[in-house]
Amino acid sequence: MITIESILNYCTDILDGVVLNKNWGEKAIFYNPQGTLSKGVYILTIKEKDGLNDKSSNINRENVFRVNIGIKKETFIKMFSYIPTRPPAGGIVQMDYDFTKLDTIMPHPVYAWMCWICVLSPSSETFEKLKPFIKESYIYAQEKFRKRK
Repeated sequence: MITIESILNYCTDILDGVVLNKNWGEKAIFYNPQGTLSKGVYILTIKEKDGLNDKSSNINRENVFRVNIGIKKETFIKMFSYIPTRPPAGGIVQMDYDFTKLDTIMPHPVYAWMCWICVLSPSSETFEKLKPFIKESYIYAQEKFRKRK
């Protein structure tokens, strides 16, 4: 299993203009060169514990964390065939996945409707498979940033 710090270091080392933000139970990488926006545009988050409206991955297990990445709609559809509808507050998307399964790239249990993917406690091999998605999310965040500033 790869560590949270090594994933975050990978992002901050290779992606220009990103900032690391640490909140309750989550670390996030945002695209925000020179601190132009108040927060920036999400690229990747790492969730370290369950939240009130996000318990479906059972992250509270020992040594379990979830890497979440926002990708383009076209990529999400290519991977999973469709985009699910938004779940009700506290619910999960209606997709046939075991959202507690470790080391598997899958739709995000809550934010798949926004084209987010996730993996619980990725191995080094799975992290290598995530790198193109991180790059895609970075480029996509740059596009969104240009529209916001």
